[in-house]
Amino acid sequence: MSAADPLDAEPAPTRLARRVGTGDAVVIGLGSMIGAGVFAAIGPAAAAAGAGLLLGLAAAAVVAYCNATSSAQLAAQYPSSGGTYVYGRQQLGHVWGFAAGWGFVVGKTASCAAMALTFGAYAAPDLARPLAIGVVVALAVVNVAGIRKTAVVTRLVVAIVVGALATVVASGVTAGLSTAHLGSWGVGGVHGILQAAGLLFFAFAGYARIATLGEEVVDPRHTIPRAIPIALALTLVVYAAVATTALLAVGPHALATSDAPLTVVARAGSLDWAAGLVRVGAAVGSAGVLLSLLAGVSRTTFAMADERDLPHWLAAVDPVRKVPRRAELTVAGVVITTVLLTDVRGAIGFSSFVVLAYYAVTNAAAWTLTREQRRWPRALSVIGMIGCCVLAASLPGESVAAGAAVLAVGLVAWSIRRRCDRDRPHGTAPD
Repeated sequence: MSAADPLDAEPAPTRLARRVGTGDAVVIGLGSMIGAGVFAAIGPAAAAAGAGLLLGLAAAAVVAYCNATSSAQLAAQYPSSGGTYVYGRQQLGHVWGFAAGWGFVVGKTASCAAMALTFGAYAAPDLARPLAIGVVVALAVVNVAGIRKTAVVTRLVVAIVVGALATVVASGVTAGLSTAHLGSWGVGGVHGILQAAGLLFFAFAGYARIATLGEEVVDPRHTIPRAIPIALALTLVVYAAVATTALLAVGPHALATSDAPLTVVARAGSLDWAAGLVRVGAAVGSAGVLLSLLAGVSRTTFAMADERDLPHWLAAVDPVRKVPRRAELTVAGVVITTVLLTDVRGAIGFSSFVVLAYYAVTNAAAWTLTREQRRWPRALSVIGMIGCCVLAASLPGESVAAGAAVLAVGLVAWSIRRRCDRDRPHGTAPD
C-alpha cells in the first residue's frame, strides 16, 4: 500500500473510528439476518408459494450471494460509511448514488418498523406497539453508546436466537417429519415462488450492514470481503434447516395462517417448553436485527448528510464516542413514527421492493469495476441485477406501487434541491 493511500492517513477528527474486526463484522451481519426471515417472512412466503417456498429460499439465496459479492468488492474499493450510496456515486454518477441511498434509508426504516413490531407481537401481543416503541428507544441508546457495544450485544443476541431456532428444529423432529405435510409444490405457480423469494430476500439483506459500517471496520479491504460471504453462508444454513423442518413438521398452510408460525412448529412437538423459548428467541432475534438495522440506516444517513444530499446537520459525529449521534436519534424517531402507522406484512413487502432496487444499483456499480478491482466474475453482477429486478416485480402489487412512488418522490425532491443549489448565489450555504 502506497504512502498516499487514504487508509494510511490519520483519520480526520470528524470521521468515525475503525474498531470493528472480522469477527465482530460477521456477528453484526448475522445479527442483521438471523431472525428476520424465519420469524417475520416465512408466513407470507408460505402463503405465496406453499412448499415452493424452499425454491423461493434458494432463489433468494442466489440473488443475495450475487449481491454480496458485488457489495464486498465495492466495499473494498470504497471503505467508508454509506454502502451503495457511495458506490453508485463513484461508479455510476450522483443521481444513481442518491437513488440507492434514499432507497436504503426508506426501505430499511420500514424494516426497522417491521422488526420492532415483530418484537412486540412475540413478547406481548396486547402491548405490541408500546413495546415496539420501547425497544427502538432502548436500542438507539445502545448504538449511541458506541459501535463496539453494538457488536458485543449482537454477539449475545445471535447466540440466543440460534439456540431458539435449534429448539424449533428439535421440536419439529419430535413431532415427526413427513413429506405428506408439504402439499402441492404448485401453489401460486412460478410467480408465487418468485414472490416468496422476494419476501424471503428481506431476510438476507442484512449483510449490507457490514458494508455500511465500512468506515468503522479495521482493514476494510480484507475484512469486508471475508466477513460478508461468511455471514451469508452461515445464515443460509440456518434458514434452510428451519424452513425444511417447519414444512415437514406442520406444512405450509399452518405456517401461512399463523402470526407466529414457528410457535406452531414448537407446539407440534413433544417439548412442552419449546413454544415459550421460541417466543423469547423471536423477540430477542427481532431486537438483534433492529439493533444492527438502526446502526446501518444511521450510517447511510450520515454519509448522505455529509455530501449534503440530506440535511448537513445530520453529519455531526460525537467527539467522544465517534458515532453519528444526530443521525442515530433522527432515524430512531422516524422508525417510531412508522411503527405507529404500519403493520408487519406491509412493511416487509415495501422494504423488499425498495431494497431490491438498492441492490440493482449495487450490481450495476460492481459491473463497472476493472479486472484488477474485481474479486469475483463480472457475470455474478449481471445475474444479481437481473435477479433483483425480477424479484422486485414479483412482489405484491401494493408493495411495488408504494415502493416506486416513494423512490420517485425522493428523486424529484433531490432534483429540485440540486437545481435550487445551482441557482443559489455563489458563497451562500445550501443548508
